[in-house]
Amino acid sequence: MTEMIYISCITFLLLLSLILAYKLYKFSVVILKMEDALEESLDILNERYSKMNDILQTPVFFDSIEVRQVISEIKGCHDAIMVIANKLTYETGLKSETKEEEASNSEAV
Repeated sequence: MTEMIYISCITFLLLLSLILAYKLYKFSVVILKMEDALEESLDILNERYSKMNDILQTPVFFDSIEVRQVISEIKGCHDAIMVIANKLTYETGLKSETKEEEASNSEAV
């Protein structure tokens, strides 16, 4: 009788572990897809940021209030893109900054 209880408990735990492994696999696939989407989004944001930076560097010779407002909105979007990119890559940015500092220190020596 106790053998049947042990066998049923082991079977139940085995099935439970297989179900959890399947759910874990599905969740990890979702995470990997999300990571790829974030990387693509960051590439797009980086491209747009550099284009906006080039546009903002050119001087404006028109003194209209509307033109000034549009330029201030572009600057706001420019700053917002940088904030979003920094929030999304905070941990990665810290790691890359330390690697760059180590590389520059080793080159200086």
